[in-house]
Amino acid sequence: MRRTVEPAEVWTGPSGAPERLVWRARRYRVSDTPTPLVGPADWWHPFDGHDVAPGRAPLAITGWRFQASADDGETHVFDVGHDGRHWQVFRVFD
Repeated sequence: MRRTVEPAEVWTGPSGAPERLVWRARRYRVSDTPTPLVGPADWWHPFDGHDVAPGRAPLAITGWRFQASADDGETHVFDVGHDGRHWQVFRVFD
């Protein structure tokens, strides 16, 4: 696993799940079912210090993990997220 924060271009389908990726000037196609990565919803941050029993903070999709392959067969698993303006690659698993 390589930890990184690098820009990427990601194309998504109607559900918001990634379908294609350009990273380091290489094109990849998603070759499995993307898994949503979740974390506390942004709107919840003002309430972080409050007790939410019985339960926990509401969750939102914060990124995606998926396997993607280039035309020559090079394949990686990517963790990506969107910061509101740009897509970024956070982790790459070889």
